[in-house]
Amino acid sequence: MTALQAVIIVVCGVCVGVGASFTGLGGGFLMVPLLLLMGYSAQKAVGTSFMAILVISISALLAHNKFANVDYKLGLLLGVGGIVGAQVGARLVEHVSTASFKKIFSGVLIGLAAYLLFKK
Repeated sequence: MTALQAVIIVVCGVCVGVGASFTGLGGGFLMVPLLLLMGYSAQKAVGTSFMAILVISISALLAHNKFANVDYKLGLLLGVGGIVGAQVGARLVEHVSTASFKKIFSGVLIGLAAYLLFKK
């Protein structure tokens, strides 16, 4: 990795951090497509995204805590379910090609966007 590529990645990380902290979507919706564009396989993009999301999430949690915008009990309960789901999802993505993953991921994003756009 060149110095320029590292700077570009850090700048992208700043953008993802703002987007994740603002929307609560975790950053994967921005990070995974970026990594796919950089030539990573779907599996590597998802795994790398989670590493970045871990760091971003801790920072966002601290920032939102300052404004008393955290329900710790609810967050922990969701997290317990998320632990199980994450294990299942990691195993599932191993059986999906990058081309198929791109279609599935795009469909999820379009579906979410349509839901948010048309929800009253």
